[in-house]
Amino acid sequence: MDLAAAVRDAVRSAAGDPVRAAAQQRYMRSALPFRGLAVPTVRTLVRGVVRGRPAPGYAEWSAAVEALWDGAEFREERYAALGVARSAPEHARAEASLPLYRHLVVTGAWWDLVDETAAHLVGAVLRAHHETAEDLRAWAREEDRWLRRAAILSQLRSKEYTDRRLLVDVIEPNLADPDVFVRKAIGWALRQYAHLDDAAAAWVRDLVAGYGQRLSPPSRREALR
Repeated sequence: MDLAAAVRDAVRSAAGDPVRAAAQQRYMRSALPFRGLAVPTVRTLVRGVVRGRPAPGYAEWSAAVEALWDGAEFREERYAALGVARSAPEHARAEASLPLYRHLVVTGAWWDLVDETAAHLVGAVLRAHHETAEDLRAWAREEDRWLRRAAILSQLRSKEYTDRRLLVDVIEPNLADPDVFVRKAIGWALRQYAHLDDAAAAWVRDLVAGYGQRLSPPSRREALR
C-alpha cells in the first residue's frame, strides 16, 4: 500500500463523531464533509503511518501529498495531506515544492488550509531558499486572495530571520484591499513580528504610523494588539 493510501485508510478507519462532523462543516462552510475527527487526532494518525514506513523519497512524498489533497472525500484528508507534507522537513523546504504549495493554497481556498500551508510550508521554503521571496512578491499581487494571504503570512514562523523588506513588499500591494481575510493577515503578520523583541515592536509601530489611513482599522488593531 502506498503512502497516500495508507494515510487515507488510517483516517477513514478512525472513529469519527457525527455531531462534531456536522458542527465542523458548518463552522468551516466546507463543501467537503467532515468525519468528526479533531485535527490533533489526524496528526497522530499521520505520524503513526509515517513512522511505520521507510522515509519516502521526494517523488513519493509529493505524490502522496497531492493524492491525499486532490482525492479527499473528507476534509480531514486534506489535514492529513498537510501532516504528510510537514512530516518530511527536507522535502517540505525544497524549492521544488513551492508549485505544490501554490496548488494547495489555490484549491484549499479557506483559512484553515491556507494558513497552515503558508506558515509551515511556504515559510520553510522561503527560509531555506531566499530567492523564492520573488515568487511571494508575485503572489502578493495575484488576483487570488488566498495567494495574497499566503504571501503575507509566509513569515509567521521566521522570528529573527524575518525579511522586513519582503514583509513590506507583500503588505503594501494589499493595503487598499477590502477583503477581511487579507486585512487580518496584514495585522497578524505585523503583530507576530512585533512580538519578537522591542526593536521589532518599535519597527512595527513606526510602520503602522507611516501607513496612516492607508492601513485599514482591522489591520491596525491586529498589528498593535
